[in-house]
Amino acid sequence: MRFISEIDSPEDLRQLRIEDLQEVADEVRQFILETCSRIGGHTGASLGAVELAVAMHYAFDTPRDRLVWDVGHQAYAHKILTGRRDEMKTIKQYGGLSPFLKRDESEYDTFGAGHASTSISAALGMAAARDRKGEDFNVCALIGDSSLQGGMALEALNQAGHIKSKLIVILNDNDMSIAPAVGALTGYLNRIKEAQSYHHLKEEIGDTLESLPGVGHSLRKAAKSFKDAIAAAVLPGALVNELGFKYIGYVDGHNVPMLVKALEEAKQVEDGPVIVHALTKKGMGYPSPEDNYYAWHATGPFDIETGEAIKKSSKPSPPTYTKVFGQTMCDLMDNDERIVALTAAMPDGTGIDQVLERHPERSFDVGICEQHAVTFCAGMATEGLKPVAAIYSTFLQRGFDQVIHDVCLQDLNVTFAMDRAGIVGADGPTHHGLLDIAYFRAYPNMTLMAPKDEAELRDMMLTAIENPGPTALRYPRGAGVGATIDREPELLEIGKAELLREGGEVAILAYGSMVAPAVEAAEELEKSGIDATVVNARFVKPLDNELILTLAQTCRLIITVEEAYVAAGFGSAVMELLEENSMLDSVRVVRMGVPDRVITHGDPNLLKAKYGLDADGIYTKVKETIEVLDEKRVGKKRRKVIG
Repeated sequence: MRFISEIDSPEDLRQLRIEDLQEVADEVRQFILETCSRIGGHTGASLGAVELAVAMHYAFDTPRDRLVWDVGHQAYAHKILTGRRDEMKTIKQYGGLSPFLKRDESEYDTFGAGHASTSISAALGMAAARDRKGEDFNVCALIGDSSLQGGMALEALNQAGHIKSKLIVILNDNDMSIAPAVGALTGYLNRIKEAQSYHHLKEEIGDTLESLPGVGHSLRKAAKSFKDAIAAAVLPGALVNELGFKYIGYVDGHNVPMLVKALEEAKQVEDGPVIVHALTKKGMGYPSPEDNYYAWHATGPFDIETGEAIKKSSKPSPPTYTKVFGQTMCDLMDNDERIVALTAAMPDGTGIDQVLERHPERSFDVGICEQHAVTFCAGMATEGLKPVAAIYSTFLQRGFDQVIHDVCLQDLNVTFAMDRAGIVGADGPTHHGLLDIAYFRAYPNMTLMAPKDEAELRDMMLTAIENPGPTALRYPRGAGVGATIDREPELLEIGKAELLREGGEVAILAYGSMVAPAVEAAEELEKSGIDATVVNARFVKPLDNELILTLAQTCRLIITVEEAYVAAGFGSAVMELLEENSMLDSVRVVRMGVPDRVITHGDPNLLKAKYGLDADGIYTKVKETIEVLDEKRVGKKRRKVIG
């Protein structure tokens, strides 16, 4: 490739002629395609923002000027242009480049990003700090049209227009998030595009008035208030102006010289914030992602000629938890008209796409608006409906207060179905669902559960929906364990665990995805002469107090296993129960889970093995702990004999 092989920093890019930049963009796009075809990645998202990345690094003096990316899955071109080209082959892999923005990875990553709607707030904070310190550099936030719908982004726009700091916001408008963008704001942006003929006419009239000898300037000034009044009444762009922003656009987001010109114009505005409205196409330059937005937002390896996915194995795998959830939702909604389904811009990722197709009148995609989603459900619940909110575990964190204030305190029948709970793998720290047990345990009136397999997921969905109060269930990403699904869902007894295997002095209490490896570990322990009880806990809140207290009386070791942070998790709940009943002195309790640290990206199986959350890890922990307990027992006997 003629240009990008010589670009090791944005400074190298800025040495080129503006006429060369489109070719640079073409080379970057081809590099992204070749890389993602080999190892997978956020293909469609990054292809659509190539020209934006080239133009921004050309127009701004980075890293002195601050570029703030929203989400980060569109930033592959940014990484390539900022010295990470040769490392792109490691992206999303353990020990390799982060799939998103990461401050300790590059000085050009000014703000970490993995969730949506954060860039304007962060950039405004940087601009305010710059002004406070009397410094002089540009701050530019890039945000997508779907992220702009998020309440946080709108709050930031409101303050930016108020404090009038110099700030540039680039709106990457492609009518998409992972799915097509939804909501009234999308329609508003479309009307801005349709209104450009008025903007052009207004400028032409102004230029004509200005050219009149002697009176031109006065006439233009007098006409301004009249024109602005018309604009405020008829133009959708009026909202941008009323918020205190200058509007530049719309601009072809795949024309680098045009983008550079717009950004140079934006840099000249000294008296407040500017929005540069760029129109792009997600997956630009490759037919497959342009035509199939769901599958091509993020991909595995694929054949670059045909676009067909390269499968690792021809062996059929069990259905995913997501697919089972979606199908079960459809079935349950067939039988109960009070059930409604909801997602926050993730219909395909949560299985709600099936529901949207089968029951469109009772299903909603609210966009990237988790706070609104939760309270929207609460409102429906007050009127007797049974809302089910399917939201990734990591994204539901964004609605923390709404779950407490609007659902739990009012004890409303809202079900939270948390997909991607646990270690999710290549997307890393911003996407691991490791906190939901801890934060849901603290909620009043909450029932919290997790299935051991995809068949039990169906039972828990029915149980959650029929439970009159708030209920949350978590389940992992990917395929199930292969459980047979040959019956209708059945109601479970709230707070009742399942005894899977009765053993001797060791009890393994496993929660959710950790049940299968716990059973496998127990089978291996039996071969080593250690007989272990295995319990499918099912519920963290409420616990099966009776069973756990009985085991504490008959066992000398209890192991708790969860695919979540240990702090305030399932194991903590078990220890609190034993402490309340003065039993911690009589039984040894070992909590297994994720340690109190940021967990990097990488293959989920590799990461689980690293933290002992697989059959081998559970086997080893039980065996080592038993050996320590035996040594202590022998030591006590020796001391008695000597005494």
